[in-house]
Amino acid sequence: MKVGIAQVNGVIGDFPGNVKRLLHAYRECLEQGADIVVTPELSLVGYPPRDLVFKSQFVPKCLQALDYLAGEVKEIPLLVGYVDHNDSGKPGKPFRNAAAFLHKGEIRAKIWKTLLPTYDVFDERRYFEPGESCEPILWNGLCLGVTICEDIWTEEFLHRPLYDRDPVRELCGKGVDFLLNLSASPFHLGKPELRREMMAEVAKEAGVPVIYANAVGANDQLVFDGHSLVASADGRIAVQMPGFSESCVTVDLDSLPAGEADLPQPVAAGQLYDALVLGLRDYVTKCGFRSVCLGLSGGIDSALTAVLAADALGAENVHGLTMPSPFSSGGSVDDSVALAETLGIRCDIVPIKDTFTSVKEAMAPLFAGTKEDVTEENMQARIRGLYLMSLSNKFGHLLLTTGNKSELAVGYCTIYGDMCGGLAVISDLPKMRVYELSRWINREREIIPWNTIDKPPSAELRPDQKDQDTLPPYEVLDGILELYVERHLSAEEIVEHGYEESIVRWIQRRVDLNEWKRQQAAPGLRVTSKAFGMGRRMPIVQRF
Repeated sequence: MKVGIAQVNGVIGDFPGNVKRLLHAYRECLEQGADIVVTPELSLVGYPPRDLVFKSQFVPKCLQALDYLAGEVKEIPLLVGYVDHNDSGKPGKPFRNAAAFLHKGEIRAKIWKTLLPTYDVFDERRYFEPGESCEPILWNGLCLGVTICEDIWTEEFLHRPLYDRDPVRELCGKGVDFLLNLSASPFHLGKPELRREMMAEVAKEAGVPVIYANAVGANDQLVFDGHSLVASADGRIAVQMPGFSESCVTVDLDSLPAGEADLPQPVAAGQLYDALVLGLRDYVTKCGFRSVCLGLSGGIDSALTAVLAADALGAENVHGLTMPSPFSSGGSVDDSVALAETLGIRCDIVPIKDTFTSVKEAMAPLFAGTKEDVTEENMQARIRGLYLMSLSNKFGHLLLTTGNKSELAVGYCTIYGDMCGGLAVISDLPKMRVYELSRWINREREIIPWNTIDKPPSAELRPDQKDQDTLPPYEVLDGILELYVERHLSAEEIVEHGYEESIVRWIQRRVDLNEWKRQQAAPGLRVTSKAFGMGRRMPIVQRF
């Protein structure tokens, strides 16, 4: 029995395009000798479709595409994920997260997803009704156990009991020969390794091979890393597909490799880099843009963003703008120009001194009798935002913001200034990860100027300004933020980890006070287990 795994990159709602991708992958698997082909969760639709499913023609168009796809499938069956109506006649949600078994021009069977996640970035119970039973598909003398993503996740790996059903156990009780899982499991650091461990355990416990087909590509804030795999019945990862790229692999279940697949040791920085490049490329191209622009400050955040953009889109499609103020150091301009030359991207220098002076003079009558403060600092950031948005409008670039997670968490960023833009590329990277990733980029040769990496970080909005005039050391800030934002610990619990109470409470207060800024921020690419954005829903007005 040879199973083809089609690890495809779909676009949400692009039914003609998704059909074309699926047929191309299906035929590639046929050329490899596949007896059956499996695709990721909602591969015909793109994941997650969110409220698009409520549009009157969305599901009908999906079903129309499914019928066309079925007509193209001949002797070799295809398992494809899609959205269906809930036609059970019982009260419940209007739709189903479904998989269709296509064979000889027809839809031979339909499978409903049983376990619907409603936590973190998932909100499936808003749309879908769960399957009432788990029934295998009988085909060619085999009993196929088909599950969809969450259906195969076990309580141990979810870290808490969420469901009173166990689809894998139900299917195994009906004598399945192997398990097929259609998945759209988004990436965060450490997730591929967690999946491998879980799939191996599920296969060993079930006593049958597990074929796991995961989506690849990015949609909005979520990056899907692929890493589809096959786990043998004795709990080995026999086959591991590549990450962060489309791929088709056909696996002979009757002659799986005797040992573990050759699995490269994961490098956190390498995974982050691949995820961010893929997320940036897909966001830009799927939104219909061809090029990007960004501000180059001479700092590490904008340098890292520029490197990612040049890799994702090609240097010719990246336009940098260096905008020195009276407080900018010569080194910052030189570092920006040096980076641009190394990457081969365009970099223009447009000083903001005259504009800054004009704005201060215009506001002087209103500000009479006051001292300069953060108001004048923010003027500079907002002037730069104006320049960058003008560049974006004139040439059709998507503007990339360059702020990191540490700054966004505590509000060390200027709304309508450096927060202007269409995509916040590194907004889920804490500052210490920014340094780690930048050094990894320079592991073989200098790409980001070492001076950019080594100098003390500064917004350069007043004389001799340093970030740590305002913020705690970044290693302290990031440690506390991980405990507060990602692990949801209280101030008292964080203090027990050895942090100074006054610093903990200052950071906690700043995080809470700046929710309003984050809700106006550009969408960011999720690469940690808890990102600001769709996976963290906090009220702006609250007193807890």
